[in-house]
Amino acid sequence: MIERTIEVERMEHVISVFGSFDRNLSIIESELGVKVLDRENKIHICGEEESVMLAEKAINGLLTLAARGENIDAQSVRYILKLVAEGRESKINELASDVVCITAKGKPVKAKTLGQKTYCDAIANNTITLGIGPAGTGKTYLAVAAAVAAFRAEEVNRIILTRPAVEAGERLGFLPGDLQSKVDPYLRPLYDALFDMLGADTYQKYLERGNIEVAPLAYMRGRTLDDSFIILDEAQNTSREQMKMFLTRLGFNSKMVITGDVTQIDLPADKASGLKEAMKVLDGVDDIAICRFTGADVVRHALVQQIIAAYEKHEKAAAAAAEREKKTAAPQRRDNSGYNNYKRK
Repeated sequence: MIERTIEVERMEHVISVFGSFDRNLSIIESELGVKVLDRENKIHICGEEESVMLAEKAINGLLTLAARGENIDAQSVRYILKLVAEGRESKINELASDVVCITAKGKPVKAKTLGQKTYCDAIANNTITLGIGPAGTGKTYLAVAAAVAAFRAEEVNRIILTRPAVEAGERLGFLPGDLQSKVDPYLRPLYDALFDMLGADTYQKYLERGNIEVAPLAYMRGRTLDDSFIILDEAQNTSREQMKMFLTRLGFNSKMVITGDVTQIDLPADKASGLKEAMKVLDGVDDIAICRFTGADVVRHALVQQIIAAYEKHEKAAAAAAEREKKTAAPQRRDNSGYNNYKRK
């Protein structure tokens, strides 16, 4: 058993790190098996040497974020603990370092994980960016934030948001109402992000002016999109033809962001995903970035990370079982073939 001490300049930072009713502190203590006490502007950490060293690094990292005015929640604590356990505590300074956009309510939008930071940098430095990963990693939200920031800075004249309406088979005529009413349910996540960034009134004003366009992917055909920031959401549900069609809409002084989750494909079993193919075809092409998120980048409820991890484990086990079955069946087919040949002779 050892004890380490961290001197703290401002107690409000300690309060932020410990959380309401010491909830954040409880996570650190239970995850690392240490005891943490706060006395006279000092944080005392007691426990086994390795655990104490990890806890010290984690608390110092959290204090750094608190000093920047960042909100420290349970998700932040678990992510910092993961970085420290992997020996990547030096990367903590990169978190929340840049503001992507300011929302209509004045809240700064920042990358909360290293995966999100890489994604935001890729969008800023490349013409086309692919963001692939599970739900809850902020792919769409950060893309919309980057689009609004570019529009406010007058780098582009339009924001175009689109996604394939797979559930309706792109045959929206069967649904009641005008075009807007038909596509609204499928484009709601994009609307929500835009409302957050711009506010409902400003969004409506830009929509009427034609500065913002939200439409199903089928309506992109035959167009050239200049001076635009274009986002294709749920791209895993595009066909090969749709993906190629979308990519070739790119005009001068435009950016494209393509987001999707290749584990949630809603296409028929006999139809290949355009996003999966694009990941292979575009890999290594200059000015195109491919960013892959993991379960560690999920910024929703902690249970979402566990659900994603459980599904990944199940899918790997199923794939391994299928491969073993395939290898077992192959020799048997060869044996039967030899027997049949012998019988014919």
